[in-house]
Amino acid sequence: MGRIKRMKYGLLICDDESASPSNEEIAADPAHRAWLADLERTGAKLLGVRLRPVAEATTVRVRDGETLVSDGPFAETKDFVGGFMVIECAGLDEAVRIAAGHPYARWGSVEIRPLWE
Repeated sequence: MGRIKRMKYGLLICDDESASPSNEEIAADPAHRAWLADLERTGAKLLGVRLRPVAEATTVRVRDGETLVSDGPFAETKDFVGGFMVIECAGLDEAVRIAAGHPYARWGSVEIRPLWE
């Protein structure tokens, strides 16, 4: 029997930065710890990174051959991408289950994007 093909997805973790917990608070949070433990147990987590605050962002655009650099995010919005993960799982249903389990899904959002292979 052949191995079941697993899919790779990017999870964009979005939240209101004004209420964002510290790295220490996240590390001590039982909900975060349980969610990460589940990803480790199932082997779904490939990569996870928390982003520094949006105030430290730099946006680059090229228009008519000119490189335009601006401080800050690419869009004015209340919710910002605060981190991302790359997961590998059986398919979209499992990716939805994983995203729904992230604590930020309760007050922010988790966007799921399939990755090109």
